[in-house]
This record gives sequence, C-alpha cells and structure tokens, in this order.
Amino acid sequence: MSNALNHAALPAPKLPLKTIEVRKGIVARGLTPLLSAAILIAALWQLRYLDVRGVIAMVPRSPLFWLLFAAGYLALPASEWVIYRRLWNLPPRGFLALLRKRISNEIIAGYSGELYFYAWARRHASLVGTPFGAIKDVSILSAVVANVCTLVLAAVSWQSLIALNLGTDAKVMIVSAASIALPSFVALVMRKRLFTLPRDELGRIAVIHLVRIVATTVFAAALWAVALPAAPLAWWLVLATLRLLVSRLPLLPNKDIVFAGLVAFTVGQASNVAAMLTMIAALWLVTHLLLGAALTAVELLNPEHNP
Repeated sequence: MSNALNHAALPAPKLPLKTIEVRKGIVARGLTPLLSAAILIAALWQLRYLDVRGVIAMVPRSPLFWLLFAAGYLALPASEWVIYRRLWNLPPRGFLALLRKRISNEIIAGYSGELYFYAWARRHASLVGTPFGAIKDVSILSAVVANVCTLVLAAVSWQSLIALNLGTDAKVMIVSAASIALPSFVALVMRKRLFTLPRDELGRIAVIHLVRIVATTVFAAALWAVALPAAPLAWWLVLATLRLLVSRLPLLPNKDIVFAGLVAFTVGQASNVAAMLTMIAALWLVTHLLLGAALTAVELLNPEHNP
C-alpha cells in the first residue's frame, strides 16, 4: 500500500513538446502578396496629391526635429517587436514585417495591417504555432490601454478642451468619453473569454503598450515644440489629447491627416499651429508612402526571400 502511494505521488513524466507546424496554404501563397500589392497601389495613388515641394519648404532644419520624428515613427513597430520577440522568439527581420503592418494600417485601412501580419506569421510557420490568438490579444490590449490613456489625458486637459469651444457642451463630451471607456470595460469583464495568452504575459504586454503610448505622446509634443517653439505648453497638452482621440477612430487610414484637418477646423486654416501640423502630417504620409513602396516592391520582386 505504501509503495502504491509513493508511486502515485511521483510527478508525471514531462513529455517533449513539439512546435505546432502551420500548413502553408492559400493564406501564405496569396494573401500576403495581395496585401503587399494593395499597399504599393495605395502609396502610388496618394502620392500624386501631395505637394512635396511645399512640404519640404516648411520642414525645420533642426537635427532634433528629425530625431524625434524617427523615434515617434519607429516606436510602434519597435514595441511590437519586443512583444512578439518574447512570444515567438521573433527574429530581427520580423521588425520589417511589423513596419509594413503599421504602413498598411495607415494608408489602406485600420486593422488591414493585422491581417497582413497574420499572413506573414502563417507563412513563417517555424516561428509560431497559431498566431491568430496572440495577434488578437496584442491588438485588444493596445486598444484598451490607449482608451485608458485617452481618458486620463482628456481629464487632465478638460478645462483646456472646453476653452477651445469645439461647439459641443459638457454632456456631449461625457457621452463621448463613455463611448471610449465602454469597449475597454467590456474587454476587462470578458477577459477570460477574450484572451488566450497567460495573465502574466498579458500584464507585460499592457505595460509595453503603456510605455509606447506615453513615449509617442511625449515625442509628438516635443516635435511640435521644436517646429513651433512660440506656442504655449497648454496647446501641446490639448493637441496630444485630440491626437489620441483621433487615433481611437476605427478603420480610418491617414489619421494624422485627419488630426491636422480637425485642428485646422478648430483654430482656423491661417493658424501657425494648423500649418505646422499639416506639414508634419504630410511628412508622416510621405514616410508611409516611400517606405511602403520600397518594402512591398522588394517583397513582390523576391517573394521567397522577403523578411
């Protein structure tokens, strides 16, 4: 009897775990090149509307401006690379796929980049088993953290927002804030059904998202201050809030252009602030178009060796 109990108390032998291989089907062969072609076509189509000379004439010559611009642009793919590096042991070439993911979201439609990255992950089956769950969790957490940051920043800059006289009263602003908070509240309540990653991993991902959002907001405000140092600090707080609000609009490409248009509508087309934001939005667009065209052209020309 004692021997039987001792035998039962022994831990179960650990079985070797094998990486789940994902079969390379129609998703791997057709979807990624199709999305890459869509990025290239959208980039070339939008490029014809851009006054490149006018944008260049407005750009500050300060190296600090370009350093902040590059940091703000690369913060999102860099933070996501850190996340997926931990989840999948993503190699350095995965950074380019995440960069194309961002560009797709910006010049085609929101969440088209997630579709592209899912197809890329399926094609690189040796990296992951089932990438959909991880991509879904990372995207949902990004939205939740961004919504919370938007609400916090809106609360901090509440008086300045009211002073802008946007044509809405306090009740409308409260309803708008509630509409932002509701999806995050639902996600937290249903987290056991929504998320597939372990709780500790979700916490780490949320922290990375928070650091990235705070960093990009600081980079954006510093970029504006370098481009237009005469504007008061309160302006940058209000603009950062409006920028986060615009970023929460789903399925909307070129959100920086929309943001610049909103500011121009609010403060007037002749405002120096509106002109500065239009210039920066145009720079974002040019960067999206040039990088998108270059990366996808390389991918289409070398489909078997692309990152």
